[in-house]
Amino acid sequence: MAGEIEDAIERADQESFTKEPPKTLKGQIGFLIRQFGSAKAVAQEIGVTADSVNRYRRGARKHARPDVAAKIETAVRARWQPLVRKRRQRQAASSTGITVETRARFGYTAPVGTTDDGRFRRLTVHLPPEYAQRLFDARDAGASDQQMRQIIADGFKEIYFQDGGGRAMGLSDVAINDIDYLDLDY
Repeated sequence: MAGEIEDAIERADQESFTKEPPKTLKGQIGFLIRQFGSAKAVAQEIGVTADSVNRYRRGARKHARPDVAAKIETAVRARWQPLVRKRRQRQAASSTGITVETRARFGYTAPVGTTDDGRFRRLTVHLPPEYAQRLFDARDAGASDQQMRQIIADGFKEIYFQDGGGRAMGLSDVAINDIDYLDLDY
């Protein structure tokens, strides 16, 4: 199962679609067959027989079981408009940056005499392009959800908690825990 950060990246990618993916079962199966190359490969991906895939493609079956329909929808959305996704990610990593909206428990190590109790905060912070680049590179390298959380936490530390070097300079090791929700926009 993908982590919360990877799911947020996927949702942000899908918001950038310039054209909606196919809605009909026949259209979705046709798209997947073009992507995978054969009905057998599509069948393995969605967990049905190749005969079922061919029936969907021909229109002999108009509706799939709800669990299979959900798998088909997920497979189509995951492969839809890869060039649009990459272009938006390149733009975020080179010039526009990434906006993170979250409600989570933030913990941190602070100097003696100050509080370091973690607490829930609802934050919307725009992170510079270098954090977007680090996040996308980590995702492409197969980083864990915890590693991607740390990249976002580092960005929050620099931009939000330390205000770009203007305050809280003794603050170190910001961590994001107990994510209630997390959304990305780029």
